[in-house]
Amino acid sequence: MARVILFNKPFGVLSQFTDAHSPSPRPTLSAFVDVSHVYPAGRLDRDSEGLLVLTDDGKLQARIADPKHKLHKTYLVQLEGAPTDADLAPLRDGVTLKDGPTRPAKARLIDPPALWERDPPVRFRKSVPDRWVEITISEGRNRQVRRMTAHIGFPTLRLVRWRVGDWCLDGIKNGTWCDA
Repeated sequence: MARVILFNKPFGVLSQFTDAHSPSPRPTLSAFVDVSHVYPAGRLDRDSEGLLVLTDDGKLQARIADPKHKLHKTYLVQLEGAPTDADLAPLRDGVTLKDGPTRPAKARLIDPPALWERDPPVRFRKSVPDRWVEITISEGRNRQVRRMTAHIGFPTLRLVRWRVGDWCLDGIKNGTWCDA
């Protein structure tokens, strides 16, 4: 039976167990997950937070990570500016990025979610509003959600992956993990 671990990855942590490429060590999964023979199914950028699925099953890992399986991933995204529902329409239609068109996403405005404090906090500017959006995609290109929101004129300030397929972050504290 495959082991599946759900980890709430903090901001600044690499989605890998070692960091051999940096002269100054950066935090990795090994500081948080003390389980051997599990590997991340997909990646979550160092400056993104939230759900990272780890497993010891290579086939499951590939199915989760490979865009051809169209596994839905839901993100809570704090945007710089004050987008309206109409501003999100291009995301729902699919936008064309430098590496080609994206699949249509689900995108809706939401109230600010009750999340943990981020360290370091997102910069706050009184003169620039921000707004939270929930975005669900069925692919997973490099920094895709950030590039999509920038494409429509609203840069991402904070990105939290909340759901991958049927797995959800609900109840998992930042920096901790549990078996699925």
